[in-house]
Amino acid sequence: MSRINKNVILALLTLTSSAFLLFQLYYYKHYLSAKNGAGLSKSKGSQIGFDSIQWRAVKKFIMLTSSQNVPVFLIDPLILELINKNFEQVKNTSHGSASECKFLCVPRDFTAFALQYHLWKNEEGWFRIAENMGFQCLKIESKDPRLDGIDSLSGTEIPLHYICKLAAHAIHLVVFHERSGNYLWHGHLRLKGHIDRKFVPFRKLQFGRYPGAFDRPELQQVTVDGLVLLIPKDPVHFLEEVPHSRFIECRYKEARAFFQQYLDDNTVEAVAFRKSAKELLQLAARTLKKLGVRFWLSSGTCLGWYRQCNIIPYSKDVDLGIFIQDYKSDIISAFHDAGLPLKHKFGKVEDSLELSFQGKDDVKLDIFFFYEETDHMWNGGTQAKTGKKFKYLFPKFTLCWTEFVDMKLHVPCETIEYIEANYGPPLHTGGLGWERAHRSEESLLVEW
Repeated sequence: MSRINKNVILALLTLTSSAFLLFQLYYYKHYLSAKNGAGLSKSKGSQIGFDSIQWRAVKKFIMLTSSQNVPVFLIDPLILELINKNFEQVKNTSHGSASECKFLCVPRDFTAFALQYHLWKNEEGWFRIAENMGFQCLKIESKDPRLDGIDSLSGTEIPLHYICKLAAHAIHLVVFHERSGNYLWHGHLRLKGHIDRKFVPFRKLQFGRYPGAFDRPELQQVTVDGLVLLIPKDPVHFLEEVPHSRFIECRYKEARAFFQQYLDDNTVEAVAFRKSAKELLQLAARTLKKLGVRFWLSSGTCLGWYRQCNIIPYSKDVDLGIFIQDYKSDIISAFHDAGLPLKHKFGKVEDSLELSFQGKDDVKLDIFFFYEETDHMWNGGTQAKTGKKFKYLFPKFTLCWTEFVDMKLHVPCETIEYIEANYGPPLHTGGLGWERAHRSEESLLVEW
């Protein structure tokens, strides 16, 4: 009997201890953890989340930039998307009136902001104050690519990115630089040898994997989770730009080397043609932008960009490419209204379409439409005298931004493959050598 009583008592104690332990776990989960910001409560009027690591880091960063008059704006895609979905609520929220943290408390490693560098008046002072406030900051610099090849300036470094860490959260400040095409550019975030790769999880960064180009955004002030922030006035447009922002630089160094070997044509005729071709390209870009049609530099215009960062003076025309799925029925009338009448039309929309428009000073605009197959792309060609059709095959390609004659324009990202599909391989691989085609349009065609 004594033995039974002991076992019963032991079982009761075990059961009681287990129940108490479960109660402790429940209490911690639903009360203590919420109080410390570890959970997100939906109860009305609660302050849950405002003690989260992310919110405190962003708040301190905003305090820092506001005190130094540094006009940063939010570009974090995750938060901008949330703001856009709840924009009416955000628009009607006043400073300090937020009852819960809905946007800035979403668990993540980084929050991304941007800054236009020409508006930054006290970079070094800001950096020191940030560290005094508890941030650990990493500055990423690199050479200005536009100065590549200029002996006296090619070593000039510019700031590209700041990573400022507070506790377990980091602020990624992307430094935007103005470019002559009235757009904003940011550089590639390249880690130098001495940089600690474990400082933050760099692979999770949403900006900096490659250089990027964006339209200059108009900004608006909003209150998000009780903090006053600047965001793009059209967040949808900015979010659409992000996945297609990749930028490739013109090869300035190679272009200078090209002109050392082959003197640039600076005759009156060449200068006049380049001026007319640039104006034609600007007019075509404005017209296609109004239509919402993507385009890129093609054929000889693309070769001029890649090889010499300029318009080839003997090319006689401007060449653009358009995906056939982007074709619009009013494209001909839109160019006519812009002062560019149709000169030739070859093929049909469903079969090797090509359009040619007449610009001023006898400069043509040729538009080639590209068709996609399973493993390649092609555009059609029609022999004017015989009407015989040809297919020009291209490996599949994507589009990147670049700067050309003071404009932000698209080129194929896989540029060398695209050019070789047009003109054959370079000389050192046994081809006829697109790098030699420099004397005239006719010699270019013969040499290919």
